[in-house]
Amino acid sequence: MREFSLPALYEVPADGNLTDIVRRNAAQHPDVAVIARKVGGAWQDVTATAFLTEVRTAAKGLIASGVQPGDRVGLMSRTRYEWTLLDFAIWSAGAITVPVYETSSPEQVEWILGDSGATACIVELGTHAAAVESVRDRLPALKHVWQIEAGGVEELGRTGTDVSDAMVEERSSLAKADDPATIVYTSGTTGRPKGCVLTHRNFFAECGNIVERLRPLFRTGECSVLLFLPLAHVFGRLVQIAPMMAPIKLGCVPDIKNLTDELAAFRPTLILGVPRVFEKVYNSARAKAQADGKGKIFDKAADTAIAYSRALDTPSGPSLGLRIKHKTFDKLVYSKLRAVLGGRGEYAISGGAPLGERLGHFFRGMGFTVLEGYGLTESCAATAFNPWDRQKIGTVGQPMPGSVIRIADDGEVLLHGEHIFRGYWNNEAATAEALADGWFHTGDIGTLDEDGYLRITGRKKEIIVTAGGKNVAPAVIEDRIRAHALVAECMVVGDGRPFVGALITIDEEFLGRWATEHGKPAGVTAASLSQDPDLLAAIQDAVDDGNAAVSKAESVRKFRILPSQFTEESGHLTPSLKLKRSVVAKDYADEIEAIYRK
Repeated sequence: MREFSLPALYEVPADGNLTDIVRRNAAQHPDVAVIARKVGGAWQDVTATAFLTEVRTAAKGLIASGVQPGDRVGLMSRTRYEWTLLDFAIWSAGAITVPVYETSSPEQVEWILGDSGATACIVELGTHAAAVESVRDRLPALKHVWQIEAGGVEELGRTGTDVSDAMVEERSSLAKADDPATIVYTSGTTGRPKGCVLTHRNFFAECGNIVERLRPLFRTGECSVLLFLPLAHVFGRLVQIAPMMAPIKLGCVPDIKNLTDELAAFRPTLILGVPRVFEKVYNSARAKAQADGKGKIFDKAADTAIAYSRALDTPSGPSLGLRIKHKTFDKLVYSKLRAVLGGRGEYAISGGAPLGERLGHFFRGMGFTVLEGYGLTESCAATAFNPWDRQKIGTVGQPMPGSVIRIADDGEVLLHGEHIFRGYWNNEAATAEALADGWFHTGDIGTLDEDGYLRITGRKKEIIVTAGGKNVAPAVIEDRIRAHALVAECMVVGDGRPFVGALITIDEEFLGRWATEHGKPAGVTAASLSQDPDLLAAIQDAVDDGNAAVSKAESVRKFRILPSQFTEESGHLTPSLKLKRSVVAKDYADEIEAIYRK
């Protein structure tokens, strides 16, 4: 199938903007907890009425400080309550939010604030303030900087005491659906990040249709979601705005280091994350079972969950014997895993990268369904997702209601709909190229099945052509290899080479546990074990599993273990954890050459 569309389930208000959400919630659900904040280490609910009051107070401070309608305001912080509060406050002042990753370097901060022409910026920590201050002399438009951890939100409250509610209402009503809500800068795997202009219409169409299509997951007063993704990434913004539109309770935590504890305390009914989160849940549970001498039981339980999930897609369903085994393992294993995820959740939504069929079947088989989706910054996050009642594991789902997916003659995925961005800020040439012929050209390669379910098979710019002329899409095999507990990252190489190879980094979190189990000395590193026969054999198992998903010509023949992980700080990953392939290829050119050395 070359094209598929679904009718819209939500109508975007022509004269509205995203500030309408907080006012509507306060009017229709005044006592419902729409968000929760951490106070003294404990979760404290904030009602719709209280949240609106705090949004207005912060907006008054921005207005009193001289922020004008249409001004761009930078927001550089980890994920936390104040991020959401200030996002809505910026809109309520009639301004446009410009997110900045909290890990950004001074050079990146200068580019984003300078390119967007930001007149003000709100940062979280002293290190963020220092980064802005170090480049402030090159940001002539920047007039104000507030720091959250230095009382910046309270300062805004004091500054705005003379601004009336009527003034905030007037400012809140200025923006219309087609006006910019935010400029989200792409993480930039090549070249400088481009600013995607996303309108209020984009977010309304995106979040409104998602909430309506997944309504059982967004029941007001019953459901809740824990947000731990960075809000500078568009997926994080989706996770922020959709719960507000429903409304259901939203909780924000800054990272995933203590995610297990946060899940247990917040007990969300819905989790939105990236595949790496779900991979770590699985790998951690398996490693713990092995350490407790229950590894074989866990593996049998995993195989049963996968078989049970696969059987759900057959006309006859799971056999009696399989149902009995499944029920037994539910008591022994699955119930404990669901408890780790908070104990109340039945669904998760995964995006950002492929999840993998085996993991998808495992989670559904254990009673926690992960609905895979797909999207880009330019599509305001998700442009396709699996519906809760018609999931096809291994696909990224059907088009979002109200949108169209088309497959071009060369296999590229093209998109159309109200959720598609307006263009790149200050970059007409890139806009014209991306939105040619009225369609957004994603750069991704994919296929549509007879029911309109999309599969992503690679990226056009990442296609490797071997010396034998074989076209290889690296994503498929990389994702399979990376699913192994010991593998942090995998980058397939082989352009113009006689066969496909791979650079592999070791997950430092699991290396210590693995080393202990295999009798290695304490404190060993990936560098010291790069030629260790046991580690090489374990990674070969991961490679063999990846090779099982592709043809012989596409399979990895040789690999090299690198001495350290790819990180954002090392320059090899973007803030959204995408590989900067050209940088890796340059920095590890000798390792790549060693793969092909006879």
